[in-house]
Amino acid sequence: MDIKTATALRRLRLVSAPEAISFLLLLVCSVLKRTTDFNAVPVMGSIHGVLFILYVIFWADAWNRTKWPLKTAAFYFVLSVLPTGGFFAERRLKRAAEDAVIASRARREGIVNA
Repeated sequence: MDIKTATALRRLRLVSAPEAISFLLLLVCSVLKRTTDFNAVPVMGSIHGVLFILYVIFWADAWNRTKWPLKTAAFYFVLSVLPTGGFFAERRLKRAAEDAVIASRARREGIVNA
């Protein structure tokens, strides 16, 4: 894995958890708007919108660089529209990055020929 691919995956991983948190907070604000006089939906909506757009941009960049199959790319996109999906995406991306580092070290040390 080259440095640009690793960077693309890292950016996607780093934005996925904040995007999920903002989505959950937006849902809470929506409920509070309906049940109380508290209305933070415009603010949280803007924050979540920016984070979601960043997620989609970073997802497209990661898909382009990693050459994921359509099924994998669709899986990560679907996780972005689920309220807690970003947490699962972050965990899977972190595990994939760790596996890539281990494989890279093994190739460099001549342990495997992959």
